Amino acid sequence: MIRYSIAYVFITSGVMKLVSDELGSYFISLGLPFPLYLLYAVSLIEIVCGILILANKQVKNATIPLITIMAAALLLTKIPLLHTGFMPFAFNARLDLIMLVLLFILYKRP
Repeated sequence: MIRYSIAYVFITSGVMKLVSDELGSYFISLGLPFPLYLLYAVSLIEIVCGILILANKQVKNATIPLITIMAAALLLTKIPLLHTGFMPFAFNARLDLIMLVLLFILYKRP
């Protein structure tokens, strides 16, 4: 069930980054270099790794880039919320934190 849940979140997230103007604009607003190329790269990584996890192929290797993406998402989009208080941060970071925990569980799984 963990694999299916993780695959669902990352495949839908990757596709939505490609088709949603709102998500694309938000990604661009982060101030990262080459935002469109980075958006497409992150989307592709999320979709491909999500499919690998869903298919139970190279699961350990597929979790590594996803852990990196989730850590970057936390640092870029959630940590700045700490200046508004812990509860707004905790509420907005809940999915990111749960996905990180689940990815670590998959990574450590034999």
